[in-house]
Amino acid sequence: MIVKERTKPEELEILLALKSRMELEEKDAMNLYTLEKGYEGEVQFDHWFTNHTVESLIINDLLLEVNGTHFQIDSFVITQDRLHLFEVKNQEGDYYLDGDKFKTAAGAETKNPLHQLSRAESLLKQLLKNLGFYIPLEPHLVFINPEFALLQAPLKSPIILPNQLNRFMDKMNRTSSKLTNKHTKLAEALLSLHIKKSPFTRVPAYDFDRLRKGVICEGCGEFLEKYGRKKYICRKCQSQETIESVVLHSAQSYQLLFPERKLTTTVMNEWSDGLLPIKAIRRVLQSNRTVNGQCSSTYYV
Repeated sequence: MIVKERTKPEELEILLALKSRMELEEKDAMNLYTLEKGYEGEVQFDHWFTNHTVESLIINDLLLEVNGTHFQIDSFVITQDRLHLFEVKNQEGDYYLDGDKFKTAAGAETKNPLHQLSRAESLLKQLLKNLGFYIPLEPHLVFINPEFALLQAPLKSPIILPNQLNRFMDKMNRTSSKLTNKHTKLAEALLSLHIKKSPFTRVPAYDFDRLRKGVICEGCGEFLEKYGRKKYICRKCQSQETIESVVLHSAQSYQLLFPERKLTTTVMNEWSDGLLPIKAIRRVLQSNRTVNGQCSSTYYV
C-alpha cells in the first residue's frame, strides 16, 4: 500500500514555469534537465514497483533530518522483517567503477551514486535507532533506464541493473510479509518527520515585470494562441485547450511563482497578456476557487 505518493518537486515545477517566460542561465537549464531526468526515472520506478504484490507500506519522496543533516529517500518500503531503501538513477550509457570512482566509458568521473546511497543508509539507520525501530535495513541502488550498462559490475553490491529488475521483483514477491501495528507506527513516524520545504531548492531570481506574459501549453510549454472565442491552440504540438483549463493552470502557475501575491482577475488578465478576458477569468475562478473580499478588492484562494 502506498502511504505517500510521489509528487513533482517544487523546484522542478518552478523551473518549468520559468523556462517559458525567461531565458535560463546554463546552470539553471542544466539543473532543470537533471531534475526532469531524475523525476522521469522515479516515475518509471513507481510503474515497475506496481508489480510488488506482497503486503507492504510504500513511502515515496522523503526528506528527513537527523542530527542537523538532511537526506533524501527516493522510495522506502516496509515489509514484515525487512526495510528497503531505494535510490533510483535514470542515467543512460556505459559506465564502470574504478575503485570508489564512478566513470563513463570515456573515462570522465561523475558523482558516485553508491556514496549517496551509503550516506542515506547511514543517516536512516541513525534515525531509526533514535525512533526505537530495529528492523534490518537493505539498501538498493536501482538503475531504471534500459539504456544503462555498468561494465564489469561487482558481483556483490546493492546495485540493481536494468536486466536484473524482473529477477529482483520476483525475489521480493517470494518473501512472505504480514504487517502489524509496529510497521504502521514506523510509517507514521517517518511521515511526521518529512520536511515539506526543501532547503536545497535552487531557482534563479525573477520578478513579475520581467517575465514574458501569455498563456502556456501544459503539454509542451510553448505559448498558446487564441483559437475562436473559447479555445486556445498550440502551434507546436497542435493541442487545444478550453478557456476553463487555461485559466486554471495559468492561475496555478502564477501562484507557484508568486505565492505571496493575491490572485485577482486583473493580475490574471495581465499575466495572460490580455488573452484571458476578465469576465471569463472571474467566471472560472468563482466556480473553482474560494472568493475573498468584495468589488475591487476581490481575490481568490
